[in-house]
Amino acid sequence: MEIKVMGLKCRYEQAGEGRDVLLLHGWGGQVSSWLPVFHHLREKCRVTALDFPGHGQSDAPPEEGWDVAQYARFTAAFIEKLGIQRCDIVAHSFGCRVAIVLSATRPELVDRMLLTGAAGLRKPPTFLDRLRERFYAFLKKLSEVIPGGKKLRERFVGHFGSSDYRALPEGMRRTFVKVVSEDLSPYFPSIQAQPLLVFGRQDTETPVWMGQKMEKEIGGAALIVLEDAGHFAYLDKLYEFLRILDAYLFETR
Repeated sequence: MEIKVMGLKCRYEQAGEGRDVLLLHGWGGQVSSWLPVFHHLREKCRVTALDFPGHGQSDAPPEEGWDVAQYARFTAAFIEKLGIQRCDIVAHSFGCRVAIVLSATRPELVDRMLLTGAAGLRKPPTFLDRLRERFYAFLKKLSEVIPGGKKLRERFVGHFGSSDYRALPEGMRRTFVKVVSEDLSPYFPSIQAQPLLVFGRQDTETPVWMGQKMEKEIGGAALIVLEDAGHFAYLDKLYEFLRILDAYLFETR
């Protein structure tokens, strides 16, 4: 299914009846990233999953790129346009960034939140990180004063940048840089949804310490750590995850 939101084509899937649950995928994901969770939930509620702009079959954001707040505004507009009532949100990684900002700025749209592998905090920079930032800053200045400098900078960044960054078109690279550089902890005190946080013990992308910090700083938050699970804990431990999901969204009401 498709819908136009904020001038962009957005692909989504919706199934089931009852209270609304919205699934928000991680960076590089799409509707199909939630397939087993989507099919599980369609028997219990009305579940909706979308492709974020720049992902799956949805249009990309403008060339200047979006930050997390703009993705949150898009998600709010999507919720309102579909007529989704105050919904529960289940989110993974980048989708958690959007859910955090959305729930802090539009609390009337969000009831409960289950955040797994939640991004939103910056890792302490390593020596190599600081060295790379200085090198990129130097390249940026150099590209502005020498002939062909822009191509030179792009060649270096394309060679040394992360695999996620290198795989993106230029416009989405700007979005990626804006998104990953944001520390969302200032939003934590405004979150009213009392989220359940599910992290994998072996997650190296969003380590358990991030979940512990969120549990401490978000009112009413609770943390569950799944052993022998990584960044995609909801797939690595699907059966356990679905049991936690059911208990949180349905059995404790």
